[in-house]
Amino acid sequence: MQILEFDLDGEYVELKQLLKLTDLVSSGGEAKMAISEGLVLVDGAVELRKACKIRAGQQVEFNDSVIHVLALPPEAE
Repeated sequence: MQILEFDLDGEYVELKQLLKLTDLVSSGGEAKMAISEGLVLVDGAVELRKACKIRAGQQVEFNDSVIHVLALPPEAE
């Protein structure tokens, strides 16, 4: 199983974008199809909403890969 860490730059990222940004799919269409077929789990439950907002602390599973979504640390001033 591949474990990935994704540093969230902002409040959230849409599920379909997360799959593309982590290179688990090659296109938005592929991401939408995988989600609609029930192949993607968010925090252990099947997620069918393509634009589901994924926030820091959540975990996404797809194709034997796990993505840990992390918050970017505040910049030191």
